[in-house]
Amino acid sequence: MFGRRHAAALGVFDGVHLGHQNIIERARDVAAERSVALAVVTFDPHPAMVLRPDLAPATLTDFDHKMELLEGLGVDTVMVVKFDRSRSEEAAEDFVTSVLVGALGVTHVVVGDDFHFGRDRKGDVALLRDVGVEHDFSAEGRPLSLQGELSDVNGGDGGDPISSTAVRRAVAAGDVDQAARLLGRHHEIRGTVVEGDQRGRTIGFPTANIAVPSGMAVPADGVYAGWWVTSERDASQEDGGVGNAPPDEIPHRWPCAVNIGKRPTFYEDAEHSAIEAHLIDWSGDLYGVKGGIQFVSRLRSEQKFDGLDALTSQLQSDVTAARNCLSS
Repeated sequence: MFGRRHAAALGVFDGVHLGHQNIIERARDVAAERSVALAVVTFDPHPAMVLRPDLAPATLTDFDHKMELLEGLGVDTVMVVKFDRSRSEEAAEDFVTSVLVGALGVTHVVVGDDFHFGRDRKGDVALLRDVGVEHDFSAEGRPLSLQGELSDVNGGDGGDPISSTAVRRAVAAGDVDQAARLLGRHHEIRGTVVEGDQRGRTIGFPTANIAVPSGMAVPADGVYAGWWVTSERDASQEDGGVGNAPPDEIPHRWPCAVNIGKRPTFYEDAEHSAIEAHLIDWSGDLYGVKGGIQFVSRLRSEQKFDGLDALTSQLQSDVTAARNCLSS
């Protein structure tokens, strides 16, 4: 056992969206009421990647990002349960007694109303309550519909769910505004800057080409306004606004215009979409840097242009639009 008792939130928590935050906040309230620690119990990898890898959903937050978000919610203990075939065949009652009771000494457990766990998905709120009678803890399920404080999302329709599926759907459609409303923050993808064809540099719009791990939720092809973010920060570099940075310093946060697509002006049948970020009013080398892009707004769909002049003119307009969007 971790040496102290906990109120725990249990779930996959991919995305750590507003619905997830509501569950964790409820557990935090109970922890304060009972003078115990706050724990989150989550799984890695996503259970669907083990049980049905061909149908596994796109991932909204990689492991490190999810841990950062949970830490930001003031969680005292994060217990990451390795999910594999053996774990999937474990009886729900055994999971509760070994993990929630044995490791965390729970006094209360909070889950989403529709959350299931254990062999044959038999673990649910009712089972938690039944086992809790024997092991001295209580349990509750929380709705992920837009109620109470969450009702302002998506026009205040109290029946719409806040779910990872809904966030993925918005991201896949390029609706990063809706994704942000559901997440409570801008959707972010993370990866490493790799060498591209350097064509943007020759026409005055150098870009950082981001290679993200397969399976991540990437917005639909198009042009976006966003923020470049990285933890690799020069000590003398202040957080970026729309302005100028000294060349060759790696910005911690900087405005950018982002193109995601197959670049039809140059390629007839590109197999994969590229992710290219033009950092506005910044120059330098980002090759090998690990960073991310936070998507603020979609500016337009991807287009094929007749030539470089038409493309360059549109890129100038895109940068202006991104600058204005991020300055407002």
